Amino acid sequence: MANPGYGKRSAPQQLPRTREDFALLPTRERYVAGFVDHLPEGAAMSVKQLAKQLPLYGQQAISTALTALSVAGHLRRVRCSVTSASDETRWVYRTFWSRTARDNEWWNAYLATENSSLAASSAPDTSAPDATPPPPAPEEPRTDQAPEATGVPQQRTPIQAPDTAPAQRRTAEAGPAYLALARLGRDDHRLPLSANDCTALEPLAAQWLDRGVSIGYLTNALTAGLPTQVDSPARLLRRRLIDKMPPRLPSDKTPPDTPAPARRILVECAECGRPGRPEALPDGLCPPCRETQSGAAENAPQPAEIAAVKAHMTNLRDLLKPV
Repeated sequence: MANPGYGKRSAPQQLPRTREDFALLPTRERYVAGFVDHLPEGAAMSVKQLAKQLPLYGQQAISTALTALSVAGHLRRVRCSVTSASDETRWVYRTFWSRTARDNEWWNAYLATENSSLAASSAPDTSAPDATPPPPAPEEPRTDQAPEATGVPQQRTPIQAPDTAPAQRRTAEAGPAYLALARLGRDDHRLPLSANDCTALEPLAAQWLDRGVSIGYLTNALTAGLPTQVDSPARLLRRRLIDKMPPRLPSDKTPPDTPAPARRILVECAECGRPGRPEALPDGLCPPCRETQSGAAENAPQPAEIAAVKAHMTNLRDLLKPV
């Protein structure tokens, strides 16, 4: 018997056990299926272990019977990726068993659910540090109310000069749109702007930058084709900022592709042991083995042919008898 967790796994939603279970299977497959169905959870189901416990059949016959049970929808052999406490990953072998025969769609959905639950259970738990509530704050000792303090005359705070602090605050808070407008007068003497003009035009220039244009593009759009003399630079720039507003383009940043969940369960071919996705191995068989099984079924002798061969052998034996 195998260690618990590395052998038989019973599928859910099975019908109650009755005498008619596996009645439609051949004698050998019915015998093996009845024995496997009564095995405890986690029991070893390798060909060698079953052959030791079933003296009527050898390993080759047991292997053929398990393949037939897989095609009939009673079992699937899988490989599971298991991570130990020391972050060491290894593959273990399990056999999912169902007393009730299931089709390929049911097995694919069930194995997909098992794969998701196995991946979720092996994911690191990041909510543990936040689960501990913060320690309660210590209660302050109750004290008697102190007598009211003698009133102290409030001292006057010196009034700051109106031009010093606001000017420093405006420089510290100046954004790229404000600085781009402020440099226009230095680059072109026809566009001198005051601090109030830059502040009033900053929201419009900021909309340009929000739409993905650069400072150079904004400057060229505002200074290109200027007349020889500009009477009102602020009014001209406001008109250009509104009329030449660039279109809003979609962001070039594409959301990162969501990684596919790690495949932690692979179905094994019941004939050759080749692993693959459940969808790629219908009836638990890989394509080459499936073709072999279908060819063998087509070439199987008919009952009339078997009877004819037996009659021919009987006739030969009668001819060989001494007279």
